[in-house]
Amino acid sequence: MNSPRIRLALLAGLGVAAALLCGCATNAAVRVRPWQRAALADDTMNPDRDPVGSKMVEHVYFSREAASGGRGVGGSGCGCN
Repeated sequence: MNSPRIRLALLAGLGVAAALLCGCATNAAVRVRPWQRAALADDTMNPDRDPVGSKMVEHVYFSREAASGGRGVGGSGCGCN
């Protein structure tokens, strides 16, 4: 196994195997189970459940970004939309 071609082929094979085996996820890992849907449908999972808090966070964000609008509409934040 001192041949450079054999070493290169072995390393390439190991690299391909590592690339194919790393980061594999099945649909079962991502799927929401029926008994989990009640927890996800809870009002605490709603990002807009507190309208005053949402407006404050939005105000701080757009103050930092020096832009206005842009929430839910198209545009670049330059005020031309």
